Amino acid sequence: MYSTFELKKPRNMVSTNTGIEWTDKTWNPTTGCTKVSPGCTHCYAEAITKRFTQNFPQGFALQLHPERLEMPIHWRKPSRIFVNSMSDLFHEDIPFSFLEEVFEVIGKTPWHVYQILTKRHERLERLAEKLNWHENIWLGVSVENQQYLKRIDYLRKVPAKVRFLSCEPLLGDLQLDLTDIHWVIVGGESGHKHRPLQKNWVENIRQQCQDSNTPFFFKQWGGRTPKAGGRLLDGEIWDEMPKAWEQHLQQSLKYSRTQRKRNISKMPA
Repeated sequence: MYSTFELKKPRNMVSTNTGIEWTDKTWNPTTGCTKVSPGCTHCYAEAITKRFTQNFPQGFALQLHPERLEMPIHWRKPSRIFVNSMSDLFHEDIPFSFLEEVFEVIGKTPWHVYQILTKRHERLERLAEKLNWHENIWLGVSVENQQYLKRIDYLRKVPAKVRFLSCEPLLGDLQLDLTDIHWVIVGGESGHKHRPLQKNWVENIRQQCQDSNTPFFFKQWGGRTPKAGGRLLDGEIWDEMPKAWEQHLQQSLKYSRTQRKRNISKMPA
């Protein structure tokens, strides 16, 4: 079914640990991507594949990893899971059948929240009605400058439990319509070619979030390294999360170990 891609057991790094502040784990059923907008220019995921060539022998070429599909089933602690930190789940070369398998795992693990972030708003729109939008899916689009505000309009059409924006790397001032948007993440670019983040851009988005009662999360100022500029904005850490996260944690308590094992047993061999 996946003959277009290399499906040998990869030597790629599969660690789920992450330094990304707004999530708990990463899950990469695919790796690799192609660039579609200015936010991709200095892609951190591509930089990782260049730095660790022994772990990514295919470089940043798109690859499917079906052997990773069931990984979240074995994570017992309710977690926020960033799906495809090393790729884009709605990349045009990912077969729809594989996308369905990813969504099936999400549906079988309701004690987790899955954070899906895409720049491919048009393919998202085409496929949205064919997918099962489980209650534990948070869907986001990247909005790096004013030119890509259109992605938000596409996002609003999708019936995800939480719809969020990732304004990272933020490359300009944004005037946002936050209607039916539940969360906004802002961050600066990192790396030796990073493009500087202006404080007034961040303050403007924070004010728009406050005016619309939308949770605001400031991830980083950026710099040569992700931690170089720190995370303080006006002397504070801004780690606001959607109310849905606390609600999810309360609800996840009902999933006993027996219920989780039952869900695992229903997965195809």
